[in-house]
Amino acid sequence: MAVMTYREALRETLREEMRRDDDILLLGEEIGIFEGSYKITAGLLDEFGPKRVRDTPIAEEGFVGAAIGAAMLGLRPIVEIMTINFSLLALDQIVNHAAKIYGMFGGQTSVPMVIRTPGGGGQQLGATHSQNIELYYAFVPGLKVVAPSTPADARALLTAAITDDDPVLFLENLALYNTKGEVPESVAPAQIGRAAVTRTGTDITLIGYSRMATVCTAVAERLAGEGISAEVIDLRSLRPLDRDTLVASVRKTGCAVIGEDDWLTYGIGAEIAASISDGAFDYLDAPVRRVAMAEVPLPYAKPLETLALPSVDSLYTAASQTLAAVGTRR
Repeated sequence: MAVMTYREALRETLREEMRRDDDILLLGEEIGIFEGSYKITAGLLDEFGPKRVRDTPIAEEGFVGAAIGAAMLGLRPIVEIMTINFSLLALDQIVNHAAKIYGMFGGQTSVPMVIRTPGGGGQQLGATHSQNIELYYAFVPGLKVVAPSTPADARALLTAAITDDDPVLFLENLALYNTKGEVPESVAPAQIGRAAVTRTGTDITLIGYSRMATVCTAVAERLAGEGISAEVIDLRSLRPLDRDTLVASVRKTGCAVIGEDDWLTYGIGAEIAASISDGAFDYLDAPVRRVAMAEVPLPYAKPLETLALPSVDSLYTAASQTLAAVGTRR
């Protein structure tokens, strides 16, 4: 296995898939000459040329729409939107066209495209550049939404997204780009819609995705030092959602804490909690708890921004309170 950063895993996957399939092309702002705002596409213009690595105007609705048309005609475009916040400018194209064309036209044409976009706070980019609005897209039938947390998963899920015949929103997190991990030289595509049990346990289930999956792992390690066995589930996919894995885990442990980098009200965690209630209510020894961002536009000031974001400490506190409640009931 090679050790590489999340950023490098994405770049190498793009390069490998573009070498494999001449129908793959990249579109986005500053992805060519400037090599991308986060350098994911570094070197790809030199290797594949401007026909397949295309710098676009600052017009998200326009270049996402162009990608949809290209996908309908047989190409496999990969769009980079500089941040998920800017995807709002292309909301009509994503929700009303990419997600619906296959169904509205009776399967006569598919839309095999990937939209890569990062989100997340902690970088002092201000409230309008630090959002996690993946719920907007996970809500929409016709889209697939994935959110890898490790370099290995980034490679496996991006490969799966590129080879999928449906539109896939591929969520990255700015805080993960420099994280490192082992990545197999030969990576099989992940199964979109399948969560990963990254750590087995018997006392409590910790559930997260993207950055919060890594926070769940850190909390599980902290709890292990206290003799508590925590199971960690990395969702990996928000649509489809792997409810079976969630329910099976909670039926075993009897309690769960969900960590999410979005707002608590109407957030991803609400859907997970409802799924657990539907499938494992009789097995619960304590209410499902959720840990999320403060319900405010994210502050710019670093101390306030840090306080507003979910953390190892806040998730650990919720897990400890849940375990205490379980102890009084068993």
